[in-house]
Amino acid sequence: MSTYKELYNKEIIPALMKEFNYKTVMQVPKLEKIVINIGVGEGHTDDKYIEAALKELETITGQKAVVTKAHKSIAGFKIREGQSIGVKTTLRSEKMYIFMEKLIRIALPRVRDFRGISKNAFDGHGNYTLGIKEQLIFPEIEYDNVLKVRGMDIVFVTTANTNEEAKALLAHFKMPFKR
Repeated sequence: MSTYKELYNKEIIPALMKEFNYKTVMQVPKLEKIVINIGVGEGHTDDKYIEAALKELETITGQKAVVTKAHKSIAGFKIREGQSIGVKTTLRSEKMYIFMEKLIRIALPRVRDFRGISKNAFDGHGNYTLGIKEQLIFPEIEYDNVLKVRGMDIVFVTTANTNEEAKALLAHFKMPFKR
């Protein structure tokens, strides 16, 4: 078994069809996309933080990332409309499966005191959000080149209708949920 795409087609689809009594393959939930977002708090005052986050995200995902801008001004955070406040990228198809495999097999086991990820981060519509505290868990990131240690949000968007279906899908991908 080489890729997660093969794993999905050969093992996960039959397992989920049996588990949830689906009539057709089209009912089986699938991973639609993975959205990775890094909020850059200091980005509105200094562009080098945005550039560093952009470069790191592109290195981790192997795909071009975009700068996100503030939609409205928030005085409490000293943010004006249109200022750069983060970077994000959306992974689909092959790159999505490659990233997911790297996250589950390499990055998450490198987290200090790792006991599994929360089972409660589903949104009710079959999507799962995972927060990571530092980008250093990815092997492509060199510690010496990091400007500032920052976290990221990783959203797994699925076609599942319920949290149970989405959880079963991610569990079959060997997502390390807490026991």
